[in-house]
Amino acid sequence: MTTMTVDRLAAGSATGPATRPGPGFLTAPLAGRTWREQGYLALVLLLAPFAFTYTIFAVSFTAGIAVTVVGLFVAGAVVLGARGWAAAYRGLARDLLDVDVAAPAPYVRPRGFWRTVGSMLGDAAGWRALLFMFVALPLSILSFAVSVTFLGTGLGGLTYWFWYRFLPPQLGSDGELHRGAQFGQSYFLDTPPRLALAALAGLVVVLCWPWITRMFTMLFRALTRGLLSPTRASLRVAELERSRTGTVDDADARLRSIERDLHDGTQARLVAVAMQLGEAREHLVDGGDVEQAAELVDTAHSSTKEALTELRELARGIHPPALDSGLTVALETLAARSALPVTVDVEPAVEADGRLAPALESIAYFTVAELVTNAAKHARATGVYVLVEPLGGTNGAVRIRVRDDGRGGAAVVPPDGSGLRSGLAGLAERVRSVDGTFDLSSPAGGPTVVTVTLPTATPFGRA
Repeated sequence: MTTMTVDRLAAGSATGPATRPGPGFLTAPLAGRTWREQGYLALVLLLAPFAFTYTIFAVSFTAGIAVTVVGLFVAGAVVLGARGWAAAYRGLARDLLDVDVAAPAPYVRPRGFWRTVGSMLGDAAGWRALLFMFVALPLSILSFAVSVTFLGTGLGGLTYWFWYRFLPPQLGSDGELHRGAQFGQSYFLDTPPRLALAALAGLVVVLCWPWITRMFTMLFRALTRGLLSPTRASLRVAELERSRTGTVDDADARLRSIERDLHDGTQARLVAVAMQLGEAREHLVDGGDVEQAAELVDTAHSSTKEALTELRELARGIHPPALDSGLTVALETLAARSALPVTVDVEPAVEADGRLAPALESIAYFTVAELVTNAAKHARATGVYVLVEPLGGTNGAVRIRVRDDGRGGAAVVPPDGSGLRSGLAGLAERVRSVDGTFDLSSPAGGPTVVTVTLPTATPFGRA
């Protein structure tokens, strides 16, 4: 099963690759993951004072030097410099905590001095990194201190039976000298049962140490994902920019295809018509063979009708005339023209409040047309079912589900950099360009089900 949705980038940017399975309770103290997490806490503690100092400097410097124009520019550079610290923290999280957090979109300098200064001082990624660095100092001190205390206490308890004899003797309330840890006035850990109790307590603390460490690293994971990853809004902007680029490329390719069809087909046919009519006129003017002139006119007439047919097909590819009567009529017309039996079920509520926006109608129509064509050409299907239904919600949406009984195995093939891509990839790009979703389920052996969700209130609204 292949699934492709608009939100996949957002989810992937936060979680990255699947984390490794965690160790068991008894094996956790010896697991590599535990020691990597402990190493992360140690390295973060080493970085934290410098990062905290940088944060305080950035805030105080920005506030103190804002009165000068040059100072604003320098202060903006300091804010942008926090992106470097964020990259270092993301690298530590990726290498030691198995958390691959995507970097925010790179800073793009706008035109104009004041716009540049404003964008630098207002860089959200920089300020979020500064907030992370501010919080990291107290959290790193607390987490490292608690974690090392648990580890040291546990190891001390496990080995207490060996090193307690090197402790200085102490006078107990019973008047005798004792070696060992003292609790209260007369309780010393210096007898075999008490030594065993100390070892048992140390073992319990050592077994708890990995989970205490993991609790703190989970906090750092959450902070890294929350403050050092791209915001959902920035991800959406990047996705829309990428979709817009794909849509522009699709439109350019379509225009070139139309130009090629007109040049190689219709234009060549019309040139032949002109030549045939010119030859017939010469026959008539020079008193030539009238029958031959009539044959030339007949041929020109047939060629003209064929050219008109080609022009109608081209126009239908740009904007199907059936769409002038609404999406329901257009899809029913498409089903009637299809080489496969196509069942179309459009719920009346879809257009109950009026027709959809023309752009959405066009995307819905061409999506269904492409999927029906794929079912006929590639899937060896014997029938297609098309369902169009409204979805509830604040903004509302229309869901289009196309199901065929073919052999399955369809997949969305992403662009390979050559400018070529599969038809399904083009459909997905077109759907995402209007803030929609495109989901494909096509297991081997079928059936193939494509579910497309198009917004009706945003970004276009209803017509």
